[in-house]
Amino acid sequence: CFLLLLLLLLLLLLLLLLLLFVCFFFCCCCCCLFVVVVVPCCCCDLFTSCCCCTLFVVVVVVLIYFINSDNWFIMKAVVFATVLAVASAALYKEDFGDDFADRWVTSKKKDGLGKFVSSAGDYYNDAEADKGVKTSEDAKFYGIVSKIEKFSNDGKKIIISFRVKHEQNIDCGGGYIKLFPSSDDLENLDLESYNLMFGPDICGPGTRKVHVIFSYKGKQHLIKKTISCKTDEDSHLYTLIVSPDNTYEVQIDGKKEDGGSLFDDFDFLKPKEIDDPEVSKPTDWVDETQIDDPEDVKPDDWVDEKQIVDPEAEQPEDWDEEMDGEWEAPTIDNPEYKGEFSAKRIDNPEYKGVWVHPQIPNPEYEADDTVYSYKDFGAIGLDLWQVKSGTIFDSILITDDEAEYKTAVESFETLAAGEKKMKDEAEAKKKAEEEAKKADEAEAEEEEDDETGEAAEPAKDEL
Repeated sequence: CFLLLLLLLLLLLLLLLLLLFVCFFFCCCCCCLFVVVVVPCCCCDLFTSCCCCTLFVVVVVVLIYFINSDNWFIMKAVVFATVLAVASAALYKEDFGDDFADRWVTSKKKDGLGKFVSSAGDYYNDAEADKGVKTSEDAKFYGIVSKIEKFSNDGKKIIISFRVKHEQNIDCGGGYIKLFPSSDDLENLDLESYNLMFGPDICGPGTRKVHVIFSYKGKQHLIKKTISCKTDEDSHLYTLIVSPDNTYEVQIDGKKEDGGSLFDDFDFLKPKEIDDPEVSKPTDWVDETQIDDPEDVKPDDWVDEKQIVDPEAEQPEDWDEEMDGEWEAPTIDNPEYKGEFSAKRIDNPEYKGVWVHPQIPNPEYEADDTVYSYKDFGAIGLDLWQVKSGTIFDSILITDDEAEYKTAVESFETLAAGEKKMKDEAEAKKKAEEEAKKADEAEAEEEEDDETGEAAEPAKDEL
């Protein structure tokens, strides 16, 4: 295999040298293919390298055929399609931009929906490349949907990531996405019949979490644990990874935030065992660990009266029983009161322990190792409510290629760094302007005081 690989590589080099004399365009095409296909894959295992090199040879032969037959337009199409096929393994990718309305439709399932606009926000790394869709109207529901080329995640890991920026310092609103089954009528798609929902949700100090909701057998299952989301005004990359071993992982900005088992953290399946309905706790079962000491009795001189009649109180001389009724002496706190008597507590000699209900197999339990799997993903949507608008969504990626996701994380880190730099520079400039303004005001005030003082001097001389 190693010799075969060497021979293939030598053959490729010879072909490349030959092609350099054919035409400039043809050489450019081959170089692109070589960089995209061969170079990255030569770092992989031997079998993968051989396959990729073989693919490259086949493409080169096809190109030679089309060169000789003068089918230049067909050749260009072949090259372009091949490069696209090997350059990205994304199941879905959306970077929005000014033309996002060509791919997204507004839902007709709700009236008076807010409008999404194209924007990179106040701070960005690249004004054009960082454009996403931004909520633009306060106190509105939003609902837009886009088609996905139908796919299934059965038997493979799926990675879902997208960028969110709450630049408006959000007080209450969603920042999540929904994935749906395929639909021929996106405008009338039921926005509550989704496969999964994922992303941040903020509403006051009480709700600041990452939603992870899966649909299973017609019921939506919310995650049982709380995963905190980011609440600042910067961009953040939210990622959900679902694996065939029925585990999941939530990442924020490319770093693991939480994760676990789908069986442990969601109630997809009924419990394996249930309490035996034919068994109940015996009536004579004693589960009190302690009892009052029967030998500890209240002393005869124990005073438990909180108040007594005031012995010093006397009926007023002008008291008229016919007019005022029968006179009653007022009460006062009993100075000898000792509190309520409580007997000492001792271990219960008849204690039998905590009664445990016997378990039996649950007849309704059904094992399912495919709770992670969906046969049909065919649409994606932004369906949310916001009190204060200004949230930007961008860089949606759905893939089963970890290398592609890694590249997306690196791109996000570049964006975040540029965004932070621009924001820091703007804040530094603003601070400098404010300090300069204060200095000017202080100088003007000092000059005014000097002028006032000079005007007062002649007045003294006149006196």
